[in-house]
Amino acid sequence: MRDAKPLKQPKRPPERERRRPSAASRRADDARVLADSLAFDAHDLDVESGDELAFRRDGISESVLRRLRRGEYAIRDELDLHGMTQDEARAALGAFLAEAVSQGQRCVRIIHGKGLGSGHRGPVLKSAVNRWLRRHGDVVAFSSARRNDGGTGALYVLLAR
Repeated sequence: MRDAKPLKQPKRPPERERRRPSAASRRADDARVLADSLAFDAHDLDVESGDELAFRRDGISESVLRRLRRGEYAIRDELDLHGMTQDEARAALGAFLAEAVSQGQRCVRIIHGKGLGSGHRGPVLKSAVNRWLRRHGDVVAFSSARRNDGGTGALYVLLAR
């Protein structure tokens, strides 16, 4: 062992800074969330599970909204969004409203749920449906349903004639 000499170590190349991997789908999801968050109105931001929702377009009287809230319009059809993702719910809602308008239906019910299964995120579909209906041109008013029709987990939606 006396004659043993340590091997010469080759010089190590300088270590490169490693970037954290980022999946393309995650970037797309983050971009979509950012776009949705920037599109929020102030009244869309704080929708809670038990909050009642109400909306009417300019030119629609308060008495129409009051009658809608009381359930005085006949409900002609309904859509249940339970268990759907936001993308599925958006597509289903768009198709449902288009069909209702083409059939001349005046009032429909949308069941979005209260968001109790959404955990810390709060009512995801409730907030999204609130936002989507406000932007839909054929929706003239909507209100949370009466307790026996779903309460704050459902909406009465009044459509343009």
